[in-house]
Amino acid sequence: MFVAPDPGRVRLRTSLRAVLGVGLAVAAAECAGFSLTASISGGLAALLALFTVGDATVRRQAVTTLLLPVAGFPVLAVAAALHGLPLLRDTAFVAVVFCGVYARRWGPRGHALGIFAFMMFFVTQFLHAVPAQLPELYAAVGLAIAASCAVRFGVWCIERRTPPAVPPAPLAGLGLRRPSTRQAFQAAAACAFAVAVGQIVSGDRWYWAVGTAWWIFVNTASRGETLVRGFRRVVGTVVGIAAGLLIAVPLHGAPAPTAALVAVCVFGIFYTAAPSYSWMMFFVTVMAGLLYGLLGVLHPGLLALRFAETAIGALGAALAVTLILPITTHTATDAWIARALRRVHSCTSLAAARLAGDAAADPAPHAAELEALLARVRMALAPLVHPLNPQRARKARARQILALLDDCAREVRGLISVAADPDASHDARLAAACWRVEAAVQALTSRDVAPPSRSARPAPAAETAGPADGRALAHLHGLEQALVQLAAPLQGSARTS
Repeated sequence: MFVAPDPGRVRLRTSLRAVLGVGLAVAAAECAGFSLTASISGGLAALLALFTVGDATVRRQAVTTLLLPVAGFPVLAVAAALHGLPLLRDTAFVAVVFCGVYARRWGPRGHALGIFAFMMFFVTQFLHAVPAQLPELYAAVGLAIAASCAVRFGVWCIERRTPPAVPPAPLAGLGLRRPSTRQAFQAAAACAFAVAVGQIVSGDRWYWAVGTAWWIFVNTASRGETLVRGFRRVVGTVVGIAAGLLIAVPLHGAPAPTAALVAVCVFGIFYTAAPSYSWMMFFVTVMAGLLYGLLGVLHPGLLALRFAETAIGALGAALAVTLILPITTHTATDAWIARALRRVHSCTSLAAARLAGDAAADPAPHAAELEALLARVRMALAPLVHPLNPQRARKARARQILALLDDCAREVRGLISVAADPDASHDARLAAACWRVEAAVQALTSRDVAPPSRSARPAPAAETAGPADGRALAHLHGLEQALVQLAAPLQGSARTS
């Protein structure tokens, strides 16, 4: 986990920046004389602002961050006002869940605003905030947003030096064919189940079940992804509870060591979020225990209740994605793979144009999008390659697809590297090779997957060709081979879906 690849140390820098941003937000709240409840609200708001905003450019990130209070403050007011009216409060909570998931159709901005709105309702339940505390909570959250902006866009703007990968747009569709719309109904049903059953188990801590159901749906697009995430959340929570018994309970809320450990948890949340959801949930669970210690309500029974509510939320999510407008794993993976393959073609075409002398052709942005799409494909295929998946044939096909897509990405990167060589010249055979790659992609992304024709193969580079041309042809040949080999596992996947 902690030795997972971190190109450019982006995860490390982002994690350290998060610790700085959250620490500055809490320090500012304390210096302003706010209560402990307000300080915790501010710290969580800063964490969310740094964690959820993922727009493609710094400018758009700044706009989304400034819009967070617009989405969060009305929800915070409603949650506080309805605190003593359980039926209306629960109805409003489920409505916020539906709207928050539905907003994902508008990409990273809708995704971030939806999460922030939900978490403002959640935080109100967590801290038992009442309307009289709203002015202080507004001030603390606003100060936290300002602190996170100062760190993210001023003191430590990582994105100005290393532009973030463009996040893939959500899967398209109309009406109930749109995954985000289906997920909105699924998440609302899962959270309604979590509210009802969670309150039977605990009238005070039921919101943990709702939080579990909500976060399981974040960054998932199919039934399989949601079930795997639910399993990983339960595993991370169980291990986190065990650690909380050893770490958080003995501290008895001592401020200095608790603050230091919370900083460690913030770092762990950001550093492990991408490679391991279970580890991220471990740090979230430990941090929650530490915050309960600060509030003076932590005891072993509370941590056991945390596990029970987590199990309820995970069960609600599993039932919802299985019974309500299910999105099959094959449907999601097929769509993501098709998008990745089309991006392979666009990268190839632009690289060939660059080799032909078109200085305006730049495949680099498309290559970055390809990497993001491949990451999304890996996430979509995760249920099929999971160790607990009993379907060995599907698991083998999924692993073969991932390996061949990685081969495609490697050949595309090599081709782009050759195209960036100022000494590279155009070989007439590159156009024919690119045409064959285009034909292979079209065959793979058509409705009926059929093996691309093997009749036309790139001829070996002539001895008179330059070294750059030879390398480009070699990469195109490797790319064509990988695309040809992809037909068999994709066809088998279509038959068994």
